[in-house]
Amino acid sequence: MSATRRVAAEFRAGWLAFIRRRTAVFFTFLFPTILIVIFGALVRTGPGGLFAEPPAYYVPGYLAVVVLFTPLSRVSSTVARSRSGRRFEKLATTPLTRGEWLLAHTLVNVVLVGVACVLVFLLALVITGAAVTFAPALVPLVALGTVLFCGVGALLGRLAGSQDGAIAAANTIGLPLLFLSDTFVPTSMLPAWFSPLLSLSPLTYFARGTRAVVLGTGGWTGDLAVLGALAVLAFGLGARFLPWRD
Repeated sequence: MSATRRVAAEFRAGWLAFIRRRTAVFFTFLFPTILIVIFGALVRTGPGGLFAEPPAYYVPGYLAVVVLFTPLSRVSSTVARSRSGRRFEKLATTPLTRGEWLLAHTLVNVVLVGVACVLVFLLALVITGAAVTFAPALVPLVALGTVLFCGVGALLGRLAGSQDGAIAAANTIGLPLLFLSDTFVPTSMLPAWFSPLLSLSPLTYFARGTRAVVLGTGGWTGDLAVLGALAVLAFGLGARFLPWRD
């Protein structure tokens, strides 16, 4: 069996495992929807409110919720569950490699995140009335962001002792990143000493690149390049440290 067929077979298995879990399907798309409804109402408070930026400013934040949490929580919990169930030990006896396994599950998440981002984008337009434009450059930004956090999720799954621990670790890392990565909180509202630290968050490059695309301001290629480099690094590390023969 070729590498392509092995990846395709694991992709199909991962996809079926997801759609059979109705709760997972429900919350994958419900959580960002709830966030848009809540933030949409807050954004409408206008100047002087808690979220006083124009509605379009927050669209990258809505997309970041999906790009960050979906792969981070799903891959970390899948790795932890496969480890505790000794599935990796069984897979180690097959021709499937670590990289092929992670690639297959990354592709599952790319599809899920892509569909969810389209829905989120449309909901943001309808609920908040944001004046943004859907551009082709969003596709590589979303794809690379998903690859990046799939790699990070794989590392978390390796470090966590259980599936519950993996989910807790994903939330512990994800929540601070979501609000401290130039997503929902403008840099002008942060202390001057903290602003340079935003560059340490990989989600910052996704948010800034996405904002430049949807607002049509340009200058997103640099963020895309950094995001791509981080995605390659995270994927490589995630594949290397999968608990294949623990």
